[in-house]
Amino acid sequence: MKKIYIGLAAVLILIGAMLLNTNVSSAKKPEACTTIQDGVLTYSATHYLNPNPLKIGYDEYGYNYQAHMFKGSYANVYLGSDGFPPYKGDDNAYAQRLTDEGLSNPDNKWYWPYRNVDLLMKWNNAWLANTDCDGDGLLDRHYEFTSYIGSGAWETNHMKGGEGKDSWTYFTKIVAAPTDATLNSGVWYNAEGIEIGPSIWGEFATIMEVESGLGATYISPAGPGFGKY
Repeated sequence: MKKIYIGLAAVLILIGAMLLNTNVSSAKKPEACTTIQDGVLTYSATHYLNPNPLKIGYDEYGYNYQAHMFKGSYANVYLGSDGFPPYKGDDNAYAQRLTDEGLSNPDNKWYWPYRNVDLLMKWNNAWLANTDCDGDGLLDRHYEFTSYIGSGAWETNHMKGGEGKDSWTYFTKIVAAPTDATLNSGVWYNAEGIEIGPSIWGEFATIMEVESGLGATYISPAGPGFGKY
């Protein structure tokens, strides 16, 4: 089970990329940022909810873009961007809905077996903003930075699954590597040579992992707090 939920956490850092076609922020900041409340920021072209606008509060999948949160089935992180309706916990009802809408079953999707894993994600504005300030019509990522490096972006994942004695939980903290960090043998180090954490997807580092029954299995020697990165 440990390998399963650590693997799940690793792929979650791409959360918005599959749902919103956000671009590198490089354009000049307009006089006013576009907000979700303006009602013109929409889901990506391939999303099940396109062309509906993003909304305040939680959507059908569990995303609350305004509050920088996701809460729901692990599969719902990806189902919408793949053109599927949200999964609500009943396999039979979901299969019937797919049939009624003329859609195939997501059995061949890698994330489908984890549909009964509950996930709570939180992130900051640098990770995925709730505004469009560069004028491209999409929620900003690492605004005014050419990449996540040095942006101060962070995300947390809290997962739980199983029942009774087989129940488990997993929590992790992920940060964007600072500008003066160096990557050596798959691990990020700060300017003083102190380990920040294992590299994830190139630009990020894991700074904490906590597993049920084991406690904290990793704490960054540079510190598990967000502010210093």
